[in-house]
Amino acid sequence: MHPAIQGLITIVIGVGGCIGYFYFSNQFLDKVLFPARGPNAGRNINRANMIRPWLFLFPAIVALGLYLAYPVVETLRLSVTERIPGGGSEFVGFANYAQMFSEPKFWEAMRNNMLWLIIVPAFSTAFGLLAAQLTDRISWGNVAKSIIFMPMAISFVGAAVIWKLVYDTRPEGQDQIGILNAFWVAMGGDPQTWLTIPYLNSILLMIVLIWIQTGFAMVILSAALRGIPEETIEAAIVDGANPFQIFFKIKVPQIMGTIVVVWTTITLVVLKVFDIVFAMTNGQWQTQVLANYMYDKLFRANDWGVGSASAIVIMLLVTPILVWNVHNARKEMR
Repeated sequence: MHPAIQGLITIVIGVGGCIGYFYFSNQFLDKVLFPARGPNAGRNINRANMIRPWLFLFPAIVALGLYLAYPVVETLRLSVTERIPGGGSEFVGFANYAQMFSEPKFWEAMRNNMLWLIIVPAFSTAFGLLAAQLTDRISWGNVAKSIIFMPMAISFVGAAVIWKLVYDTRPEGQDQIGILNAFWVAMGGDPQTWLTIPYLNSILLMIVLIWIQTGFAMVILSAALRGIPEETIEAAIVDGANPFQIFFKIKVPQIMGTIVVVWTTITLVVLKVFDIVFAMTNGQWQTQVLANYMYDKLFRANDWGVGSASAIVIMLLVTPILVWNVHNARKEMR
């Protein structure tokens, strides 16, 4: 069957199924469970109205439970079990966590993740804020914003391939196709295999994510800057404030909530970073991160216990930031 026809059939079945579910569930609720007739008609209507939202939410709750809650519970179970030769598994408690904590590669991944957490959100947010401020002051600002935002449309793997070409190395005496080495050789240096140099290579990988996330930060912060009341800026100008004072003492404090949201959102991306490292270095040369470590354990070493334990560690690192973001969002809605 042609893929287009398959897609059309899927849409028809999906939409038709949703309409059918909502229609028949309403009929069942109103005519079978709580019929709106007889001496209890008013009470039945109230009961039906109390249950109806949950009835409509039921498919979404089931889907969330199947795709979010179940994997978490199963991963937690796998993290405290070990595969038995010949099939099956046995409970081993925290032995997988102990093994994980004893491996140098895990602590290398933790160290690198912490470095990513310090550098990437800070620079992405700072560059995004700078770009938002500058592009709002030039006539071709919308074009500039489109160019800066464009990397957001590229997948992480696609961005990794692009930047891998930027860092590419050719033997001495040959033309350097990598931009970084081309500049380096033009300045009198020898060609360098940049992605194999410890610590520097991690910084070079971070640049890729900063390049991608700056556009996201710019769009959100630009909207926040446009929402600042003009009266406060005009009052600062009347009081003799210069552009730097207006920016840092008037504008930034008023959008601090948005800056924090952008910062924490990028932090969540950083904690789960995998594609860039996998595509550019595969965790070699001391560039390992937690998600790549988890992938190596699960799919290469075939060690579901330690792999699941590392997945739980990533979840534990992400959860406080998610909770804090939700708390702030609810506070702003009040």
